[in-house]
Amino acid sequence: MVEIKIDNQKRPCCTGFWHLIAGIVMILVGGFIWFNPAISLIALTLYLGSALIIVGAGYITTSLETDIGWFTFVGVLDILIGIILVANIGVTTLTLPIIFGIWCLAIGAAQLVSSYKFGRQNLPWGWSLALGILGLVFGFLILEYPLIGTIAISTLMGLYIVAYGLFEIGEYFYFRKLS
Repeated sequence: MVEIKIDNQKRPCCTGFWHLIAGIVMILVGGFIWFNPAISLIALTLYLGSALIIVGAGYITTSLETDIGWFTFVGVLDILIGIILVANIGVTTLTLPIIFGIWCLAIGAAQLVSSYKFGRQNLPWGWSLALGILGLVFGFLILEYPLIGTIAISTLMGLYIVAYGLFEIGEYFYFRKLS
Protein backbone atom coordinates (compact mmCIF):
# COMPACT_ATOMS: atom_id res chain seq x y z
CA MET A 1 0.00 0.00 0.00
CA VAL A 2 1.29 3.44 -0.93
CA GLU A 3 1.33 5.99 1.85
CA ILE A 4 0.92 9.70 1.32
CA LYS A 5 1.45 12.43 3.83
CA ILE A 6 -1.70 14.38 4.68
CA ASP A 7 -1.61 16.85 7.55
CA ASN A 8 1.83 15.50 8.51
CA GLN A 9 0.44 11.99 8.98
CA LYS A 10 1.18 9.04 6.73
CA ARG A 11 -1.97 7.40 5.39
CA PRO A 12 -2.62 4.66 2.84
CA CYS A 13 -3.73 5.95 -0.53
CA CYS A 14 -5.33 4.98 -3.74
CA THR A 15 -4.25 1.34 -4.24
CA GLY A 16 -7.60 -0.18 -3.39
CA PHE A 17 -8.81 -2.88 -5.74
CA TRP A 18 -12.05 -0.90 -6.07
CA HIS A 19 -10.28 1.56 -8.41
CA LEU A 20 -9.75 -1.25 -10.90
CA ILE A 21 -13.30 -2.60 -10.51
CA ALA A 22 -14.81 0.90 -10.73
CA GLY A 23 -12.78 1.66 -13.85
CA ILE A 24 -13.85 -1.54 -15.59
CA VAL A 25 -17.51 -1.00 -14.65
CA MET A 26 -17.44 2.61 -15.87
CA ILE A 27 -15.77 1.66 -19.19
CA LEU A 28 -18.36 -1.05 -19.80
CA VAL A 29 -21.24 1.29 -18.97
CA GLY A 30 -19.72 4.09 -21.07
CA GLY A 31 -19.20 1.77 -24.04
CA PHE A 32 -22.78 0.55 -23.86
CA ILE A 33 -24.09 4.11 -23.72
CA TRP A 34 -21.90 5.24 -26.59
CA PHE A 35 -22.67 2.44 -29.01
CA ASN A 36 -26.41 2.08 -28.32
CA PRO A 37 -27.82 5.61 -28.38
CA ALA A 38 -31.35 4.66 -29.50
CA ILE A 39 -32.11 2.49 -26.46
CA SER A 40 -29.61 3.89 -24.03
CA LEU A 41 -31.61 6.68 -22.40
CA ILE A 42 -33.86 4.34 -20.43
CA ALA A 43 -31.16 1.71 -19.96
CA LEU A 44 -28.73 4.46 -19.00
CA THR A 45 -30.86 5.29 -16.01
CA LEU A 46 -30.60 1.76 -14.63
CA TYR A 47 -27.00 1.01 -15.59
CA LEU A 48 -25.52 4.30 -14.50
CA GLY A 49 -27.52 4.25 -11.27
CA SER A 50 -26.10 0.82 -10.44
CA ALA A 51 -22.57 1.85 -11.40
CA LEU A 52 -22.77 5.01 -9.29
CA ILE A 53 -23.85 3.01 -6.25
CA ILE A 54 -20.85 0.69 -6.68
CA VAL A 55 -18.40 3.54 -7.31
CA GLY A 56 -19.85 5.55 -4.39
CA ALA A 57 -19.34 2.60 -2.04
CA GLY A 58 -15.72 2.43 -3.19
CA TYR A 59 -15.15 6.11 -2.53
CA ILE A 60 -16.66 5.83 0.95
CA THR A 61 -14.49 2.77 1.68
CA THR A 62 -11.39 4.67 0.61
CA SER A 63 -12.39 7.72 2.65
CA LEU A 64 -12.65 5.52 5.75
CA GLU A 65 -9.16 4.16 5.09
CA THR A 66 -7.54 7.50 4.23
CA ASP A 67 -9.72 10.08 6.01
CA ILE A 68 -10.06 12.21 2.85
CA GLY A 69 -13.30 14.15 3.16
CA TRP A 70 -13.74 14.75 -0.57
CA PHE A 71 -13.89 11.00 -1.15
CA THR A 72 -16.73 10.80 1.38
CA PHE A 73 -18.56 13.64 -0.40
CA VAL A 74 -18.16 12.03 -3.82
CA GLY A 75 -19.17 8.62 -2.46
CA VAL A 76 -22.34 9.88 -0.80
CA LEU A 77 -23.23 11.95 -3.88
CA ASP A 78 -22.69 8.96 -6.20
CA ILE A 79 -24.81 6.67 -4.01
CA LEU A 80 -27.65 9.20 -3.67
CA ILE A 81 -27.78 9.90 -7.41
CA GLY A 82 -27.53 6.15 -8.13
CA ILE A 83 -30.50 5.42 -5.88
CA ILE A 84 -32.51 8.24 -7.48
CA LEU A 85 -31.75 6.88 -10.95
CA VAL A 86 -32.64 3.28 -10.10
CA ALA A 87 -35.75 4.04 -8.01
CA ASN A 88 -37.46 6.45 -10.44
CA ILE A 89 -36.69 5.16 -13.92
CA GLY A 90 -39.69 6.75 -15.69
CA VAL A 91 -39.37 10.19 -14.14
CA THR A 92 -35.61 10.11 -14.16
CA THR A 93 -35.47 9.42 -17.90
CA LEU A 94 -37.18 12.76 -18.52
CA THR A 95 -34.82 14.65 -16.21
CA LEU A 96 -31.69 12.68 -17.06
CA PRO A 97 -29.85 15.56 -18.77
CA ILE A 98 -30.22 17.77 -15.69
CA ILE A 99 -29.18 14.97 -13.30
CA PHE A 100 -26.14 14.16 -15.48
CA GLY A 101 -25.18 17.81 -15.74
CA ILE A 102 -25.26 18.25 -11.96
CA TRP A 103 -23.37 14.98 -11.44
CA CYS A 104 -20.65 16.01 -13.92
CA LEU A 105 -20.27 19.41 -12.22
CA ALA A 106 -19.98 17.89 -8.74
CA ILE A 107 -17.53 15.17 -9.77
CA GLY A 108 -15.53 17.66 -11.84
CA ALA A 109 -15.20 19.99 -8.85
CA ALA A 110 -14.15 17.10 -6.60
CA GLN A 111 -11.53 16.00 -9.17
CA LEU A 112 -10.11 19.55 -9.24
CA VAL A 113 -9.74 19.50 -5.47
CA SER A 114 -8.15 16.04 -5.62
CA SER A 115 -5.66 17.18 -8.26
CA TYR A 116 -4.66 20.06 -6.00
CA LYS A 117 -4.17 17.68 -3.05
CA PHE A 118 -2.20 15.25 -5.24
CA GLY A 119 0.01 18.10 -6.44
CA ARG A 120 0.74 19.20 -2.87
CA GLN A 121 1.86 15.64 -2.08
CA ASN A 122 4.14 15.47 -5.16
CA LEU A 123 1.86 12.87 -6.75
CA PRO A 124 0.76 12.95 -10.40
CA TRP A 125 -2.13 15.39 -10.64
CA GLY A 126 -2.46 16.24 -14.34
CA TRP A 127 -4.99 13.55 -15.25
CA SER A 128 -7.13 14.37 -12.25
CA LEU A 129 -7.07 18.05 -13.24
CA ALA A 130 -7.95 17.22 -16.86
CA LEU A 131 -10.80 14.95 -15.79
CA GLY A 132 -12.11 17.64 -13.43
CA ILE A 133 -12.10 20.26 -16.19
CA LEU A 134 -13.71 17.79 -18.60
CA GLY A 135 -16.44 17.05 -16.04
CA LEU A 136 -17.15 20.76 -15.56
CA VAL A 137 -17.28 21.39 -19.32
CA PHE A 138 -19.63 18.43 -19.91
CA GLY A 139 -21.78 19.47 -16.96
CA PHE A 140 -22.18 23.04 -18.22
CA LEU A 141 -22.85 21.89 -21.80
CA ILE A 142 -25.53 19.43 -20.73
CA LEU A 143 -27.21 21.96 -18.42
CA GLU A 144 -27.07 24.66 -21.09
CA TYR A 145 -28.64 22.44 -23.77
CA PRO A 146 -30.89 19.93 -21.94
CA LEU A 147 -32.89 19.10 -25.07
CA ILE A 148 -29.97 18.17 -27.31
CA GLY A 149 -31.32 14.64 -27.61
CA THR A 150 -30.52 11.08 -26.76
CA ILE A 151 -27.64 10.70 -29.22
CA ALA A 152 -25.75 13.76 -27.98
CA ILE A 153 -26.25 12.83 -24.33
CA SER A 154 -25.23 9.24 -25.06
CA THR A 155 -22.12 10.35 -26.92
CA LEU A 156 -21.00 12.90 -24.33
CA MET A 157 -21.81 10.75 -21.32
CA GLY A 158 -20.37 7.62 -22.88
CA LEU A 159 -17.14 9.46 -23.65
CA TYR A 160 -16.94 10.99 -20.18
CA ILE A 161 -17.73 7.73 -18.40
CA VAL A 162 -15.12 5.83 -20.46
CA ALA A 163 -12.55 8.56 -19.66
CA TYR A 164 -13.48 8.33 -15.98
CA GLY A 165 -13.08 4.54 -16.09
CA LEU A 166 -9.68 4.79 -17.80
CA PHE A 167 -8.55 7.28 -15.16
CA GLU A 168 -9.62 4.92 -12.35
CA ILE A 169 -7.75 1.99 -13.91
CA GLY A 170 -4.66 4.14 -14.54
CA GLU A 171 -4.73 5.39 -10.96
CA TYR A 172 -5.01 1.82 -9.66
CA PHE A 173 -1.99 0.59 -11.65
CA TYR A 174 0.10 3.70 -10.95
CA PHE A 175 -0.31 3.52 -7.18
CA ARG A 176 0.00 -0.28 -7.19
CA LYS A 177 3.35 0.09 -8.96
CA LEU A 178 4.50 2.50 -6.25
CA SER A 179 3.63 0.09 -3.43
